Amino acid sequence: MKTLGIIPARFGSSRFVGKPLAQICGKAMVIRVYEEAIKSKLDKIIVATDDERIASVLKNAQIPFMMTKKHESGISRIWEVSNHFEADLYVQINGDEPLIKPRIINKILSFNKNSLKKEFVINLITKIKNPIELSDPSNVKFVLNKAKEALYMSRNIVPCGFKSLNFNYYKHLGILGYNKKALDFFHHQNPANLEQIEGIELLRFVENRIVFHCIEIANAKMLSVDTPKDLQIVEQLLKKEQNG
Repeated sequence: MKTLGIIPARFGSSRFVGKPLAQICGKAMVIRVYEEAIKSKLDKIIVATDDERIASVLKNAQIPFMMTKKHESGISRIWEVSNHFEADLYVQINGDEPLIKPRIINKILSFNKNSLKKEFVINLITKIKNPIELSDPSNVKFVLNKAKEALYMSRNIVPCGFKSLNFNYYKHLGILGYNKKALDFFHHQNPANLEQIEGIELLRFVENRIVFHCIEIANAKMLSVDTPKDLQIVEQLLKKEQNG
């Protein structure tokens, strides 16, 4: 099975402009993510960007990248890359996950390869362990069926513990896998109603009944950088890790 890891890097984030180039312990965040990703079992890793400033930094660091058109979604950027690079599985590694580890990326490969015969989407999730994470709309919460397939996802707290609290909450991690059929499906479908309400592009698959596989990762010590405050927290965690 041929695999391609793609790190989407967009300069114009609404909450944190220039986020991929933000310095963490003296290194641009997108470079830090790439250096962890190339330690994984994926065959090749490239960065996909539409910004010359990001491209310049990548070129100086001798990191492979592809210039893409402007896209509203990360998946659309992945789709464009898939038209130029052939692979059985395209793995999206979000560029705002500087705490990512190779062992976590490798988990995306643990699925039944027969699933690739039709549209295939797979995602890594982890249990939410505190109320702050649960209430944060930046953390996309997943509701699963018994086969660990996504029934729904929301920025709100789902499911609602109305009669029982005997369940686990799960959140999305910034690593997903798609085959070419799934990426083509996403590109040629109009944004779904729930997708537009929640602001979660992955709901385009769920609302159109594309099976969305989920793999649970235990103790995934990851933190998406959505704000400058998140950046400070990540830097503190990395310094603590480096100091043992």
